[in-house]
Amino acid sequence: MSVAKVTELSSSSTVSFEDAIKQGIDRACQTLDQVKGAWISEQQVVVEDGQIVEYRVNMRVTFVLR
Repeated sequence: MSVAKVTELSSSSTVSFEDAIKQGIDRACQTLDQVKGAWISEQQVVVEDGQIVEYRVNMRVTFVLR
């Protein structure tokens, strides 16, 4: 039997939502063992002078406990 835990984190990118998600997952995998999935709960953008300058995501990452 395995037990999983869910933790919430935020990530940002100046490139795209996809890049923000990838950076968040990459960082989570450096800290957490056995990351199994993620649910993107929010997406936001930062706008300056009418241009998108940053993409942000909030995600819930699931990982298996030892």
